Amino acid sequence: MRALAGRLGIRPTKALGQNFVHDAGTVRRIVRRAEVHADDVVVEVGPGLGSLTLALLDAARSVVAVEIDPVLAAELPRTVADRRPDLAPSLTVVARDALQVTRLPGPAPTAMVANLPYNVAVPVLLHFMATFPTLSHGLVMVQAEVADRLAAAPGSRTYGVPSVKAAWFAEVRRDISVGRSVFWPVPNVDSALVAWHRREPPRTTATREEVFAVVDAAFAQRRKTLRAALTGWAGSAATAETILRQAGVDPGLRGERLTVEQFAAIAEARVTANDG
Repeated sequence: MRALAGRLGIRPTKALGQNFVHDAGTVRRIVRRAEVHADDVVVEVGPGLGSLTLALLDAARSVVAVEIDPVLAAELPRTVADRRPDLAPSLTVVARDALQVTRLPGPAPTAMVANLPYNVAVPVLLHFMATFPTLSHGLVMVQAEVADRLAAAPGSRTYGVPSVKAAWFAEVRRDISVGRSVFWPVPNVDSALVAWHRREPPRTTATREEVFAVVDAAFAQRRKTLRAALTGWAGSAATAETILRQAGVDPGLRGERLTVEQFAAIAEARVTANDG
């Protein structure tokens, strides 16, 4: 990997969140734990120099790799063709910012497996969950504390906006930790895998955007009670209390105590109140 990066004149940058996995055992382990099957169309965000890509191609039907760095995006097909020419036809590279991707070429993706750039891991994961409903499962590597937040349950100190929004789309759990030594360059943070399986969102007449607006408002001032935190969102403290009680939620609770279903109920109660 160092030789390849040297030939390309690439030095991993913090701006793009680049920490490349160089350990073959680790990438094979990731693919196994991701439960990638021969009929899966896998989307990989941030393939970098291609170590995980090669392992995914060996297990999946095909891989669509989304890479923001134009040099890396151009080199990835050559790397695969050089090392595994038999797998080269199964790779498609999309040279774009993952957060701007709204369509992918080829068959609809069924799985997402990636060593996500740490500086945009949560928005990228949520964007792909929302944009590609055919994604049924995934396994992503993120900073350890981000993994904790994504998989947190209501009432825990790490429960927050990422936890609730991820729960809208999927059952999420923290998987194994990953040692720093498998990366180049070695990061100064710990890493972990997050596994998820898609589920139906809460049944509600409110839209996802309306529910997420409640979530954002509730955690913008997470030390405050919901009655106070939702005052701006509702228009007044009195209106916030009315909406909360209509949703069957105690106005004295804080956002960290609520499930995604309760946030959906709050959003729906507001829609009902406005319609009335």
